[in-house]
Amino acid sequence: MQALLAAEAPASLPATTPTRRRARVAVLVGAFVLLVLGVVLSLALGVREVAFGEAWRALTDPVAGNVDHAVIRGQRVPRTLIALLAGAALALAGVLSQGITRNPLADPGLLGLNAGASLGIVVAATAFGVLSPVGAVWFAFAGAAIAAVVVFAIGNGRPVQLALAGATVTALLTPLSTLVLFRDVDALNLLRYWSVGALNGRDIDAVAVLWPFIAVGAALALFSAHRLNGLALGDDVAAALGQGVGTTRVLAGLAIICLAGAATALAGPIALVGLAVPHAARRLVGSDYRWLVPLCALLGPVMLMAADIIGRLVKADELEAGVVAALIGAPVLIAVARGRRVAGL
Repeated sequence: MQALLAAEAPASLPATTPTRRRARVAVLVGAFVLLVLGVVLSLALGVREVAFGEAWRALTDPVAGNVDHAVIRGQRVPRTLIALLAGAALALAGVLSQGITRNPLADPGLLGLNAGASLGIVVAATAFGVLSPVGAVWFAFAGAAIAAVVVFAIGNGRPVQLALAGATVTALLTPLSTLVLFRDVDALNLLRYWSVGALNGRDIDAVAVLWPFIAVGAALALFSAHRLNGLALGDDVAAALGQGVGTTRVLAGLAIICLAGAATALAGPIALVGLAVPHAARRLVGSDYRWLVPLCALLGPVMLMAADIIGRLVKADELEAGVVAALIGAPVLIAVARGRRVAGL
């Protein structure tokens, strides 16, 4: 059995030495420091610059009528919370998607969640007359969840079939949504607002509605992390080691549904966070999912907050975070594409 594991194990899964463990802990600590710094900058920087001390006073001792305090509490706190939740959720959903499909290009969009959420938005506007973004998040989440369930049912837990099922569901739902949009202006306006992929304009009420799903998904992701290491060896080897391959994929699939469904409903279909962050994390800690999953949970919000802050500063009327995130993630994916292989997949 040891000879078999040596032959099948990815090259980037060596035994963890004390030195390597300390290096990985240092990376996690560094990522956490970046996350804290990102939160501070997200609260202080923007079209209206606010001093760091004033931002702190806005949180701890707000003054009624103070414009800076109103901006911090009414606009920047909600978008910072959304960046924290959506960034972590998208990155975790991405690393889980790549783990269960063993596909380096897997992300929530590949599994049909974005298309399902879009159709949910369209149904909310056309069938139920729900035109507010907060009201529509439930429909977006439901659409993403239903699409994911269909994909996992068709794919039957097999990596290649999951990718094909996701592409098929996306190909079916996207033109269906487009057909309805051509006939309903209200649905078009709501979907256009949501599909930009932004953190501004979202309400704190949406965070209150969706954070429990992200919390459950994150817990399932952490619980599934060591099991994904078995899948990286191949289904046959994982089964020979006594691991329930089907159970692992079900748990990870439920986590993806909760994470990607809630994040997509909350912030829109922000591209490349779920694709680029896991690859960047592998370069830092290797392909051991016990380290990859928590690191992605830290780096995802860092990337999304950085995109949001850059978008605020480069234009007076702000550039949407989804656009900037794509510009940040593209170089990472180019570096991966130029490499010969992706370790652990």
